[in-house]
Amino acid sequence: MHSDQRAPIALKIAAGAGLLFLHLPILLIFVYAFTTEERSYQWPPPGLTTKWLAVTWNRPDIWEALALSVKVASISTLIALLLGTLCAAAVSRSKFFGREAISLMVILPIALPGIVTGIALRSAFNLADIPFSTWTIILGHATFCVVVVYNNAVARFRRSSASLIEASMDLGADGFQTLRYVVLPNIATALLAGGMLAFALSFDEVIVTTFTAGQQQTLPIWMLEELVRPRQRPVTNVVAMVVVLVTFLPILGAFYLTRDGDQIAGSGK
Repeated sequence: MHSDQRAPIALKIAAGAGLLFLHLPILLIFVYAFTTEERSYQWPPPGLTTKWLAVTWNRPDIWEALALSVKVASISTLIALLLGTLCAAAVSRSKFFGREAISLMVILPIALPGIVTGIALRSAFNLADIPFSTWTIILGHATFCVVVVYNNAVARFRRSSASLIEASMDLGADGFQTLRYVVLPNIATALLAGGMLAFALSFDEVIVTTFTAGQQQTLPIWMLEELVRPRQRPVTNVVAMVVVLVTFLPILGAFYLTRDGDQIAGSGK
């Protein structure tokens, strides 16, 4: 018999306090993006204004940093989708010596502290005499973006039925047709979710970018510089607000795409 059990008041208060602790700093960013005070943070704000939105819109340095961040995140995500999917297919569909070790090596970059990854990449680029550029940032970001795509793809591959691929081959489909009509439809939402998460991670990454960017500035690096040597604090908060929205939407989309990921073709066979 189903019974409607409600959570105790104390548990609800504790959950609310936890959510407030997590999200109050983010809400403060939104408030200070509209404050009339330019040089310092006061609570409560002396007044509210929307003029900083126009000021931010007319700052060319912000647009340059934003364009670089979008470019880096987009290319890093494409690289991650290709390499992560291939690795996931190999690990989940084949049995060979060292398979688990390879799986661990793929996941390792996101488990290591970002500063370790950044130092390692910078040392490697210096040894190879590779000048720091947009491509060094992309390579740095791809190291952890691959992991996100790999984790999503390998989980979906393992929940997919291998008999579907066998049936496709038995019916006369070649490898490309099987990939197009059987494999990709089954893993499409997992890849889309992994790509969204990879884009969000790349877009707001700071530590690895610091070691691989040279003189270039992505949007998070621009924000860090503005916090150290502020010109107009509300502008920094406006940019931070945009970053929150840009990264929140892909994460939300990835959540909705993968929450019913176990209901895929062939899962009941």
